[in-house]
Amino acid sequence: MAQPVQKNTLYVGGLAEEVDEKILHAAFVPFGEIKDVKTPLDQATQKHRSFGFVTFLEREDAAAAMDNMDGAELFGRVLTVNYAFPERIKGGEQGWAAQPSMFRFLSCHCFSTRLHCSSRPYLVA
Repeated sequence: MAQPVQKNTLYVGGLAEEVDEKILHAAFVPFGEIKDVKTPLDQATQKHRSFGFVTFLEREDAAAAMDNMDGAELFGRVLTVNYAFPERIKGGEQGWAAQPSMFRFLSCHCFSTRLHCSSRPYLVA
């Protein structure tokens, strides 16, 4: 089942390391009022993962931004701008738990000795 797109939130890919949320906001604000800007961080490096999300108040503003910024250059990198898909909630009907063919649960006694054992099952691909 295909997930609906969020017509006022844009995915912005191809971000250079120097681009932060302020810069991303400044690049997209000419197209309309922005509700939110996020650049998810990599947990290991604490740097953004070369993509972000820009949420506009109006759908028309998001459409204009996508039309104008997809393929545009920012800090020497070409941007990919598309409508964002809703976040998938892990363990919910829409998330990976609803796809049993891709995952299976195994109890800890099935793992090799390199993994730690606990009383709850692990999820493995």
